[in-house]
Amino acid sequence: MTASPTSRENRGATFQFPREEPAESNERARPETAPPSLGPSTVDIVIPVHNEERALRGCVTTLHERLRNGFPFPWRITIVDNASTDGTPALAEQLAEEMRGVNCLRLDRKGRGLALRTAWGDTDADIAVYMDVDLSTGLDGLLPLVAPLASGHSDMAIGSRLAPAARTVRGPRRELISRCYNKLIRLTHGSRFSDAQCGFKAIRTGALRPLLHATNDDAWFFDTELLLLAEHNGLRIHEVPVDWIEDTDSRVRVFNTAVDDLRGLWRIARRKRTGAARVAVPPRGPVTAEHPDAVLAPESKRSRLIGQVGYFALIGVLSTVGQAVLYWLLRQWWPAVAANFVSLLVLTVLNTEANRRLSFRDSGTGAGRAHIGAGGLFLLGYLVTSAAVLLYDSAASNASPASESVVLACASVLVTAIRFLLLRTTVFRRDESEPSRRESGEAN
Repeated sequence: MTASPTSRENRGATFQFPREEPAESNERARPETAPPSLGPSTVDIVIPVHNEERALRGCVTTLHERLRNGFPFPWRITIVDNASTDGTPALAEQLAEEMRGVNCLRLDRKGRGLALRTAWGDTDADIAVYMDVDLSTGLDGLLPLVAPLASGHSDMAIGSRLAPAARTVRGPRRELISRCYNKLIRLTHGSRFSDAQCGFKAIRTGALRPLLHATNDDAWFFDTELLLLAEHNGLRIHEVPVDWIEDTDSRVRVFNTAVDDLRGLWRIARRKRTGAARVAVPPRGPVTAEHPDAVLAPESKRSRLIGQVGYFALIGVLSTVGQAVLYWLLRQWWPAVAANFVSLLVLTVLNTEANRRLSFRDSGTGAGRAHIGAGGLFLLGYLVTSAAVLLYDSAASNASPASESVVLACASVLVTAIRFLLLRTTVFRRDESEPSRRESGEAN
């Protein structure tokens, strides 16, 4: 990435500056100002663009007019072009020349995550905002997005198209994909936010910087990654119900993006398990002796329990289905008791290891203890499921392997619930009096 002679290079990015302030040509475009009584918080609104020549001028003009006519904080608009091949870069520079408070940044690599990480990582504002160039989200939500951060109430704010009071217009395909994706996040990570990928977010830069060092994704998963890291590290996230209209000209490749998102969720789960997702974040409010400049925010017990239940339920469903299928295959040659024993044994081993690595990843329990402890529960599961199958066979005159598999699956649901309680309270019990392996490792 290169910088022109009249601009300064910053992390490989080129900044242009308004003509209205030639005396400050070596400084960043100065934010538009508001009356001093409205507070010192400055806001940098970043718009990442890639081949958006048609939409860019209308977006920036509309946003600029709205900010000038009533936004109560000093502000700046930063256009981040990431490797456009049309006239977008030239248009971005032209807008920066024409409008006070507009800045532009040129990257030679594509990626929304890269654009946001680069622009947010260098901003000198107190609050960093991101919005899509299509303005699908109504600008009436901008002030409610920023206000909780400016007041110190929250660390991060996100627009939500799935909140009860939100009003959205989009096709059933996008609606279904969005809801399924966010449900999956809640199930696997125990998250409490409702919409991970709405292009309308704001965050305090004090809380943002340590999180940026922990993010890895350069593309569409960046939003979800940042949110999961923020929540995992105890930041307060405020949701704003938004008015949102789908851009029918969207060029997002839904299938490829979905696959990348699933991979990203798995990466974050692994980082949580190893402790790599924990970062030092500054506290809200004044810094005192009781509140050092940077602290490791503890993960709440509620969040941990939700995450454990989510992972355990997902693993339990897969294990139940797997056992039923294996039982059905073995039952073609073996008697019911033998087929149940082998299928349950195989799936118990796989289930235990999956729960050790995901559901109870922060317990510090080794593989040996986990499988020995789960071995005691194997007998309970075998007795309950075998009794269910034998009772069904005695009651049904013409039982088939398929119907036996259904009975076995139902009995396994009961066994799974009992297993969760016993595993959580005995085998994978976390000693709250001592730091977890994850936290003690980071402290060192």
